[in-house]
Amino acid sequence: MLTLDPGAFSARLDLMTPEATSDGQGGATITYVAFAKAWARIEPVSIAFSEEANGETFRVTHEIWLRARADLVPGMRFRRGSRVFRLAGWRDPDETGRYTVCRCEEVAT
Repeated sequence: MLTLDPGAFSARLDLMTPEATSDGQGGATITYVAFAKAWARIEPVSIAFSEEANGETFRVTHEIWLRARADLVPGMRFRRGSRVFRLAGWRDPDETGRYTVCRCEEVAT
């Protein structure tokens, strides 16, 4: 059984869900609307560099630990201040239903 220090959940996050708004021309504009707040633990996992259009780009991934939630869906985002994390997937680390570990990618805002 996995045991975590309760103080490890020290980052306050806004949970955001995508919302499509018609653009009047047959398409849609996606905006993200905060619907809940949660305490979390953010752990950097990896960074990858690549070259695109004569410039260097990088991708930073994180694992974000939350208390167990049933309302996560693909495409959600988490926000902490000016930092935004795109939810790629999630799992229960020890199958006890106590925690959810989310694999996220930090996105530029």
